[in-house]
Amino acid sequence: MEKAIGISRSAEHELYRIKDTDLLSIPFYTGYIAAGFPSPAGDYLEENINLCDLLVRNPESTFLMRARGRSMVDANIQDGDILVIDRSIKPEDGRMAACYLDDGWTVKFIRRRAGKLYLKAANTVFPDIEIKEEMDFRVWGIITFIIHKARAI
Repeated sequence: MEKAIGISRSAEHELYRIKDTDLLSIPFYTGYIAAGFPSPAGDYLEENINLCDLLVRNPESTFLMRARGRSMVDANIQDGDILVIDRSIKPEDGRMAACYLDDGWTVKFIRRRAGKLYLKAANTVFPDIEIKEEMDFRVWGIITFIIHKARAI
């Protein structure tokens, strides 16, 4: 992946663009693994699956960015997770979005209430952010996938 030029303002916030040539094909078993009670093993075919085909609908408008902080933990975003962001998807009420707000990046849910626009965290410790006209605000893209390591309990 190449670093997107002109997007990041500091080394702490790096965006990476998905290119058509960044293909990763790995073995994929066509059966399912039970997340409830174990099920009998079956004979499953092994295929290859391309992660870009699975995670990226629009390669030219898709970027990756690493999450920092705990404001979205109830939406299953942990500190250090990688967010798949698609800039071609229309921002709508209830969507999770990567936003640029007053010289910084944030990921929040877009909410419209009583004619006002808010950014809503997925952690009750963090208050809603009401977007006001004097703020430098733009929805940069919509979060389509969250990639994170499995964590021990």
